[in-house]
Amino acid sequence: MARGPRYRRSFRRRNDGKTDYHKRLKLLKSRKLRVVIRASNDHIRVQIIQSKLGGDKVLISTFSKELTSKYGWNANTGNIPAAYLTGYLAGLRAKNKNIQDGIFDLGIFYHRNRVLAACKGLVDTGINIPYREEFFPKSLENRIKGIHIEDYAKTLKSDEPEIYEQLFSGYLNKKKINPLKISQMVSDSLKKIENSI
Repeated sequence: MARGPRYRRSFRRRNDGKTDYHKRLKLLKSRKLRVVIRASNDHIRVQIIQSKLGGDKVLISTFSKELTSKYGWNANTGNIPAAYLTGYLAGLRAKNKNIQDGIFDLGIFYHRNRVLAACKGLVDTGINIPYREEFFPKSLENRIKGIHIEDYAKTLKSDEPEIYEQLFSGYLNKKKINPLKISQMVSDSLKKIENSI
């Protein structure tokens, strides 16, 4: 590594790809609550965080695993419909705690479609979060309902049934879910979320 009078070491968390300090400073200067959405391969986490000098305080936290235990969602908790439901649940919990507005903190690297679905869920509950109109693509509405999963399952079932059985084996064998009825599951889970809060 270069050492000398002009050498400047970058921040460790920036090197690790965890924190963009310039963006974080702008978010802190806005003095709004941060809506943090993080996605892994299997789960989605939505948090509403208040930044303080002593450290950040989590006001609302929603994890997509809650959908399976409380709201009748038996499908994958890391897909786009589950992300929307998790965002919607977080938005309703925020409304119950009188949180009216916030600002998105999407991080450095984010899984675009799932994070956008969670954002859409928050916005649909009526929380005031600034965004541009082109932020949400037009195809997102069908993906939120799970129609893209149903279409893919239909084409595979008619064209290549062996591959259909192989790809959707988790739904068919383990969880006993019909992948052709995902949109019905989404609407049922939405009703359960609305009724419970």
